[in-house]
Amino acid sequence: MSKRPVFLVTGADLAPQALALLTDFDMVYAGKTPTEDDVVRLCQQHDPVGIIVRYSKVGKQAMDAAPSLRVISKHGSGTDTIDKQAAEERGIRVVAAVGANAAAVAEQALALMLACAKSVVQLDQRMRAGHWDKATHKNVELEGRTVGVVGLGAIGLRFAKVANAMGMRVLGFDPYAKELPAFVQRADWNAILSESDVISLHCPLTKENAHLLNASSLAECKSGVLIVNTARGGLIDEQALLDAVKSGQVGAAGLDSFAIEPMVHPHLFHDEPRIVLSPHIGGITADAYIKMGVASVHNALQVLKA
Repeated sequence: MSKRPVFLVTGADLAPQALALLTDFDMVYAGKTPTEDDVVRLCQQHDPVGIIVRYSKVGKQAMDAAPSLRVISKHGSGTDTIDKQAAEERGIRVVAAVGANAAAVAEQALALMLACAKSVVQLDQRMRAGHWDKATHKNVELEGRTVGVVGLGAIGLRFAKVANAMGMRVLGFDPYAKELPAFVQRADWNAILSESDVISLHCPLTKENAHLLNASSLAECKSGVLIVNTARGGLIDEQALLDAVKSGQVGAAGLDSFAIEPMVHPHLFHDEPRIVLSPHIGGITADAYIKMGVASVHNALQVLKA
C-alpha cells in the first residue's frame, strides 16, 4: 500500500470544510505556536507536498527539508512570512487566500478606529474605577474628517467603503492600485501624512516600506492624528509611535499587529492607555476561519492539479 501525500499545516487545526477537500492526503499539524525550527523538523519527518501557512515563518531550510514540496499556501493574504525568492528558486508555488478575510479585518480596523476616536477602553476603565467623566471628556467626531487608507486591496477598499458611508473623506495611497471607486480620492504619501485625521494601514510589509510610520513621517502628520494598523507590525517604528503618542502628536493608536508576535511581556505599549491593543485577531472570525481555510486549500490543490 503506497504512502499518501502529506499536507503540513503550520497551526493546530483547519476548518472542517477545508479538511473535506483533503481526504486524499494525510494531515500533519505544527501546533498553536510553532517555531520555524518546528516547521523544518516536520518537513524533514513528513516530506509534505503542500504547506498551509497559518503561523510561523517558512524559509529555505523548510523547503530544502521537503523535496516533494510543490506549493506553499497562505491561510490569509499576507505572504511576508514566506521566503518567496527561495520558493521561486526551487520551483515551489506560493499562493494566498486574498480577500477571504477582507470583511473581518476591515471590521477590526473600523473597531479600532472607533475605539480610538471614542476613547472606548479608557472610559470603560474610568467608569469601573468609579469616575463619571461626562462633564470633562470630549470624543472625536469622525463625520467630515479625513481618513488616509494606505493599501487599496480587498481589505483597504472595504474599510474605505465603510468610512465613506460614515461621512468621512477618504484619501487612498497605493502605487499599485489602478482603477479606484469614486469614494476614494487618490493621494500621494505626503498628502496622506499632511491631510489625514486618521491613517489606517492595509498594505503588505516589504523591505521598501518597513517602518513606513517612523519619527520623521509621524512628525509630518496632523497633530492628534489617529493611527490604525491591522496589517503588519513592521510597518511602524514602535518606539517612535509611543513617543508620538506621549507627546500628543498622535492622539491615539489602535494596533492589531506588532513587530514581534506573540507580543513579548512587558512591552513598551503596555503602560500607554491611548494605545488600544488586540492580538492580531482581525482576520480570525468563525466565518473568516472557514473562508480562509477553504480558499487556501483550493489554491493549493489547483497548483497540484496543474
